[in-house]
Amino acid sequence: MKTGSIISYVLAAIAIILSFLFILGSFSPDGSPSWLVIGIIGLLIGFALIFAGVRLAAKAKKSGDTVYNVNLDLPGKVQMDTMKCLSCGAPLTPDDIKMINGAPVVTCPNCGTTYQLTEEPKW
Repeated sequence: MKTGSIISYVLAAIAIILSFLFILGSFSPDGSPSWLVIGIIGLLIGFALIFAGVRLAAKAKKSGDTVYNVNLDLPGKVQMDTMKCLSCGAPLTPDDIKMINGAPVVTCPNCGTTYQLTEEPKW
């Protein structure tokens, strides 16, 4: 949740609680009828703050795409072999590898061939 929506919910809770106290106080023998009006206005403000908090939370979910970062922790020393295109033999760089639907896909910059990377078992 965004900070603005949390603050809006907290202020709404405070406004609604105080409004109920004003409404209850207006019916006491020492109360005044104007407290009822203040309580109703406070309730409207509290519900408006809840509505604003919901709108802020919905806006935060819609804004921007979700970015997932994958970090690999490899044990020991790892040496990177140079990769070559299976079609033309041109060297490939890490910039040529993209994650598409959760699978690494390589596009050769020289011949334009696209294929999915697979890891062969080491045994």
